[in-house]
Amino acid sequence: MIEELHALETQAARALANSKNQTELAEWKSAYLGKQGAFTRLSKGLGALPADERPLAGQKFNQARQQLEQALALAEEQLKHAAQMDELEADQIDVTLPGRAPSIGRLHPSTIVIRNVVETFAEMGFQVWDSPEVETDEFNFGMLNFPPDHPARDMQDTFYVETPPGTPPVVLRTHTSPGQIHAMQRYAPEPVRVLLPGKCYRMEQVTARSEMMFHQFEFLMVGRNVTMADLKGTLDGMATRLFGAGTKVRLRPSYFPFTEPSAELDVSCFLCSGKGCRICKYSGWLEIGGCGMVHPNVLRNGGYDPEVFSGFAGGFGPERIGILKYGIDDIRWFFSGDERFLKQFG
Repeated sequence: MIEELHALETQAARALANSKNQTELAEWKSAYLGKQGAFTRLSKGLGALPADERPLAGQKFNQARQQLEQALALAEEQLKHAAQMDELEADQIDVTLPGRAPSIGRLHPSTIVIRNVVETFAEMGFQVWDSPEVETDEFNFGMLNFPPDHPARDMQDTFYVETPPGTPPVVLRTHTSPGQIHAMQRYAPEPVRVLLPGKCYRMEQVTARSEMMFHQFEFLMVGRNVTMADLKGTLDGMATRLFGAGTKVRLRPSYFPFTEPSAELDVSCFLCSGKGCRICKYSGWLEIGGCGMVHPNVLRNGGYDPEVFSGFAGGFGPERIGILKYGIDDIRWFFSGDERFLKQFG
């Protein structure tokens, strides 16, 4: 039996040396050291040996088994190390290859429009004025000549902020117009010329043409002898700078509580040069926003005497201009965070 043991040990060692992967090692372990393996089968014959030979034979079996188990552990460790080295080799970096350029951020289309607007009005002497996004109801509506029962005060249109009982109502501003009051109260009775860009919030259903949050920019000029002609000239300059030379503007009568008279501003379609296309609905004109002469009540609330001072104001949406200028068919793209959309600009 000792000779059979030596022969089996030699055979097992040779077979282990030829095992090249974890699968073959598992098969080797099952064939030689498993419950039904060769060593187990051979060890069952120990009971048939004479009593005086059993201790030595048992010792030889144990030594052979321990040596093979140690050899198996070493083979497994070597395979594991070889796999790690292969992985490191596969992941190594060739430092002689050209580097990969990092992703470059791009300007959001709303930011592009706002910057163009700021540059345009800066050339006409307007300074940028920041105003709060959270306003009291009085600044957002009351001082802008909104009657108490005006529909825009309804909860369906305005986000109201929870406040302690007995305190004035607080809202997320629905337009940038409250900034007019802040600017006028800051500069009155001196002339003022400001541009008010920023975010606005309205409780509206999100659709392809409306969002709960959007950007707006508002311009305001107050001084002595400011007329509708000054407003028209400012709008002409804005349209030419934003939409290209030759762009025409027209004003259509409208109504806003904080201006009198009020008007809607249209510009000649800059995509078809006023000839008519799908974007302008073949009218040759694009509606941009609203404007007008500052209402006397608003001037008083801002600290100006309407008998001495007059002014004009207007408000437009960068997203609205971006939709028209870049042919975007859904306002929700602006706030989607989709890099595929943003990569088209800037």
